[in-house]
Amino acid sequence: MGKVIRSQDDNWVRAEDASAIGALRRAAVTLAEERGFDEEDAGRVAVAVSEAASNMVKHAVEGVMLVRPHPELDSAVEVIAIDRGPGMRDVSRALRDGYSTTGTLGIGLGGIARMTSGYEVHSMPGRGTVLDMYFTARDAPHPASRLSGLTRPIGEEVVCGDAFASTDDGTTTNVMLCDGLGHGSAAAYASQEASRLFLEHMDLGPVAVLERIHRGLGTTRGGAVAVARIDRTAGTVSFAGLGNVSAWITHPEGRQGMISVPGIAGYAARTLRQYEYNAPPDSVIVLHSDGLSDRWDITSYPGLVARTPSVVAATLLRDAGTRRDDACVVALRPWT
Repeated sequence: MGKVIRSQDDNWVRAEDASAIGALRRAAVTLAEERGFDEEDAGRVAVAVSEAASNMVKHAVEGVMLVRPHPELDSAVEVIAIDRGPGMRDVSRALRDGYSTTGTLGIGLGGIARMTSGYEVHSMPGRGTVLDMYFTARDAPHPASRLSGLTRPIGEEVVCGDAFASTDDGTTTNVMLCDGLGHGSAAAYASQEASRLFLEHMDLGPVAVLERIHRGLGTTRGGAVAVARIDRTAGTVSFAGLGNVSAWITHPEGRQGMISVPGIAGYAARTLRQYEYNAPPDSVIVLHSDGLSDRWDITSYPGLVARTPSVVAATLLRDAGTRRDDACVVALRPWT
């Protein structure tokens, strides 16, 4: 089966008040210590997260942060910061050590980057900034930064009714996204059952996996499901979808949609079909539930497709996501 990734209950924290800085720092340090970080490595995490959160409190509009185990490598800590603030016209200038526009800790974005094991930034004036950073203990392996997925529940719900799962054996990546019908625990059960069935049958082709999921969700609320297989040797994407889940091959010049048939997995479906696509070397595969509008335009984000999958997913969640529905988005860089 190879490497397995499953969606987590992403706990987004508002970073609009100074009281959030300490809470985010403590959450990140606790997670790092649980993963065997020593005092020095945990200290790097503490300073970087404190500075990033402080910057958001001072500059951000609708700033939120996520602290979690890295989806590709459980021993690493990932921190994602999203805001709708003023953005940065010159990211390279902001990355210079010591550059800080206000009285934060003073180390600036360059100092944050130096303390991380890896980072990526995408920022646009008037639209905001997305910062993705991860931390590993010294001499520990680093994540591949090939795939990332983010979830966000509707309103004040605790659980998200959308979920994703993925496997990777080194040459082939399989990924599934399910939008459980409705919201809350019943929707979450449907999407988690879809994940289980996907992992059980992932050796089959996408349309055969989708058929197994369709049959297996009959005792649940059901949902919309998409299954994709990326063959990195052949440079192809095989795709099968049922219901209102969006799937795209994005590249710097635009995007190509992948076709889903109407229906609800577990209840109603036309003849399921599998479609074959080619993707350019600089492409990013994006799957998302209808908790994101499909009206986003990748060409309006210069340089975004060259960023990490976490930055791509977070940017789309920020700008295309709606608070009126659960949301899930997966971004996959197929050829790295």
